[in-house]
Order: sequence, then structure tokens, then C-alpha cells
Amino acid sequence: MIRLVATDIDGTLIEESTSELYPEIISEIGRLSHNGILFCAASGRQLFSLKNLFRNVPEKICYIAENGAHIHYNGRDLFVTPMEREYVEQIVYQLRGLGKAYEFIVSTPKGSLMETKNQGFVDMIRDGYGNRFLLVEDVLAEALPTLKVAVYHPGSIRALGEERLIPAWSGRVQACVAGEEWVDFMDQSVDKGMGLEKVQEFFGILPEETMAFGDNSNDIGLMKAAGYSYAVENARPEVKQAARFSCPSYREKGVYTTIHKMCGD
Repeated sequence: MIRLVATDIDGTLIEESTSELYPEIISEIGRLSHNGILFCAASGRQLFSLKNLFRNVPEKICYIAENGAHIHYNGRDLFVTPMEREYVEQIVYQLRGLGKAYEFIVSTPKGSLMETKNQGFVDMIRDGYGNRFLLVEDVLAEALPTLKVAVYHPGSIRALGEERLIPAWSGRVQACVAGEEWVDFMDQSVDKGMGLEKVQEFFGILPEETMAFGDNSNDIGLMKAAGYSYAVENARPEVKQAARFSCPSYREKGVYTTIHKMCGD
């Protein structure tokens, strides 16, 4: 019996950097809730972005935000895992040195901090992701705990991430490619899979009672934490290898159709 459904958002449930859900999944979440099944949005997005995305869903859902650094349910934080300050400072210094072609965001429990002067990037973060953010001169001058640092490059950042950024921080922070255009840095203990395990423990739900969906490298932990793990058709090869099952892509509403089939009345 399925008691928990967790899904990645960008590239899995919907197209990357969009701010609208399709009607079928909204109705399906309501049906899941009616049947006592918890729905969990597991994403690299910030909490406020996820809440904006699910703004038309009246049911209580669980959020695994910032790749697991911020877990929230029913109006309260269940778990918040900040990064070590010295690592945040070193990462920011490194990202500043990449040049104007790269943008970065510092995530806090109160929202995002950005130094950018690129209006196109600001528009994407505001309108595409629905983030809450503050434009500042120096992200390090703000006295707030950091949940995640993320760097963006249009088109693809995968080569730089896999060949340089991620190896440089191995053993000190959790770093991963989160979508083709993003690399995320979190505390060493943070991972979507670990976040899902915390949710399972909090609600008393077993892995074999859990479904999970993903497409990118930062979803591998989800695949390992769920008894019913699904890689969408457009997923990275390593995600397909980690998952037990597959389903159609977000273009074909694969998450919805699979949930509806597996968790039907």
C-alpha cells in the first residue's frame, strides 16, 4: 500500500523553470490526500518557490526544499540544515571569479540573496521559479544562515560542474548538478534521499510504502529511499540506473498517469 508520493519538480513533474501546474496533478493530489496518502514535493527550489507553485493545492503537502536542507509541513519547519559559514564564503568567492556569464544565488530560510545586475536572470528567478529574493551588494554581509548556494549558466553548466566545481568540494559540502543549468552546494549531510528518509521517519512511513520520481543527478537519493522509484523517460542515465521503474516524461504527464494508475481507488 502506498502512503507517500514524492516527486522532483523541474524536468520531472513539469518543464524546467516554470511556475504553473497542470490541472490533472492538482486534482490528483486532492485525491491522494482524501485517501490518506501524503504528497511530497522534493526539489532544489526554495520553499517559497514551491509554495507558489502549489498555491492552488488546498491539501496539506510536505516540502523537501533546497535539495533537503529545508523540510516543511503544515506551516512549520520540520528540519533546517544550514551550511558551515566558512564554506559558504569560500564558495561565493569562487563563484564570483567565474565571470559575468555565471550567476549565483544564496538561499536562506527567509528567501534568496542575489548580487546580480542581470535583469533577465532576475526575471527568470521571479517569474519562472517564483522565488522570494532580495537584491544586495554583498550576499555575505547578510547575517542569515545559508541553506544552499547555487550557480547558474544558461544552456549547460554540467561540464564545469562535473569536471571542476563538484570535485573541488568533495568531502566538504554536498555538491551536485541540479538541472542542466545549475550546480548546487549544500551541507555535507544534505541530500533529497536523506530528506525523504527524514519525512518517512517523521510520519512513520516505510520505504516500501513510498513512491518517488526524478530525472537528474540530485534525484538519485530519492530513487534509493523509495521502494517504488521511477525515472521519467527524459531522465539522466545514472538516474534510470538507480530507479526500479520508468515512466513517461513530464511532456506526457508521466508522474500523474503513474500515480493515478498505482494509487487508484
